[in-house]
Amino acid sequence: MVSLTPIVPSDAGAVLDAYVPDLAYWPATWQIEAADIAVGQRIIDLLTPFLMDLLTQSITDKTRRRHRDHLWMLGGEIIRRRHEDPALASLPIETLLLQMIDDEGGPLIWPRISETEQKAFDTTSRKLYRFLMRVQEP
Repeated sequence: MVSLTPIVPSDAGAVLDAYVPDLAYWPATWQIEAADIAVGQRIIDLLTPFLMDLLTQSITDKTRRRHRDHLWMLGGEIIRRRHEDPALASLPIETLLLQMIDDEGGPLIWPRISETEQKAFDTTSRKLYRFLMRVQEP
């Protein structure tokens, strides 16, 4: 099993809150049943270091917001797929996340989005995947 440990500087909270003011509510927006809140919170824990990393990059605010929105979509897709496939529901969230993204992109989003939107989503998924692989290295 792959272990992904979130590491966020304690003084970064205010900056993250300004970038993603509704982050604490993401699990509720993804929720299908009550147990999804805890799963959603674990997804947030795994995505937060990447969100923080995006704040350090020389990218436009528009690009940063697009990545943020795609991460929200990814979290919702993880929850949705866990409900559709009992085998996925039994996997640790870290494992499932890494099964859903890779160096080619992310999962196809449902309900279906346009090809252009899917390509943009895949860009975020690749960027997240590279980040996760980098922070796992010894």
